[in-house]
Amino acid sequence: MVKPLLPGSTIGIVGGGQLGRMMAISAKEMGFKVGVLDPVNGCPAAQVADWHIEGAYDDTFALEELARRTEVITYEFENVSVEALNAILPMSFIPQGTDLLAITQDRLLEKSFLETNNIVIAPYATIVSPTDIQDAIDGIGYPCVLKTTRGGYDGKGQYVLKSRADLAPAMDLLREGTCVLEAWIPFEKEISIMVAGNGQGEYTTFPVVENIHRNNILHETIAPAAVASEVIEEAERIARVIAEAVSLSGVLGVEMFLTKAGGLYVNELAPRPHNSGHFSIEACAMSQFDAHIRGICGWPLEPNVRLLSNAVMVNVLGEQLLESYHLIEKKPAWQFHFYGKKEAKKGRKMGHITILTEDIPKTLEEIRQTNIWD
Repeated sequence: MVKPLLPGSTIGIVGGGQLGRMMAISAKEMGFKVGVLDPVNGCPAAQVADWHIEGAYDDTFALEELARRTEVITYEFENVSVEALNAILPMSFIPQGTDLLAITQDRLLEKSFLETNNIVIAPYATIVSPTDIQDAIDGIGYPCVLKTTRGGYDGKGQYVLKSRADLAPAMDLLREGTCVLEAWIPFEKEISIMVAGNGQGEYTTFPVVENIHRNNILHETIAPAAVASEVIEEAERIARVIAEAVSLSGVLGVEMFLTKAGGLYVNELAPRPHNSGHFSIEACAMSQFDAHIRGICGWPLEPNVRLLSNAVMVNVLGEQLLESYHLIEKKPAWQFHFYGKKEAKKGRKMGHITILTEDIPKTLEEIRQTNIWD
């Protein structure tokens, strides 16, 4: 049994975005020092960290410096270089390892991993050249989704095919390399669950939530999801199977489609805290960021994280930022989180708001009536 990392130790975070920022805040509350590696001066995580190394995520020299100055290293997003992290493994402690990172960076590897562990996913085909597409569509049918195998997030790197007319514009994706063609799952709800592990055989799951997307970007998360108890049990089982298969340290997000018949299809894995888990900061006995820090530091975990209050989380994008500031005076019960990003761009996540509630439909209507998210 590895001894838990004690307060006063230093945690290194690769990536300086909002997830790194909220990881750092949790780590500081638990008594740790925090260093961040990110190429951007004044990035969100650096604003709350003890120190900041300005360097690229694949800069081996910068990563070596991070390793020298820390007792443990974590990452806040999955586009970190696996090769660069592998290069510093002999001189650092990376509890999450790099296998999970490699799996979640490549959609084909991810699908193979899920199939190996008997997790249900959408039917798919590997597309290497344009000539592969028609054969794949003959087997999968319309509608379907063409996705790049690497680098996609918030709907980037994918194209929905509804008919032959969509084939030509979809070809642009193939110029980026091998793609995956997936069957379109006629889902009733998109749900997700966060699971955490501490590398010592202890795992904990968070409440199952419903996610509402707009333009492929998460708009709202509703906690808990209004789904049958057997759906919750199956989602928890799936999350634990995945966590055990990788001996999980830290937090992992599992996104799923729920069909009308009650079937669950795993859509995507995120090997770190996830946007749909932000509600947990106010609404749970432990936040996903607390669980992540506890997990990578080998601290014990409760088997299930309790939901203290129903909640709705709504994202604030660049085009909504200024208007959302006006709500601070009007909505004293709302919890505002702004990430400190220097530039507000359309579609860029600038913050989120969490609303604890006893009446979810009423709260959803209250959000709608602000007219900010129309």
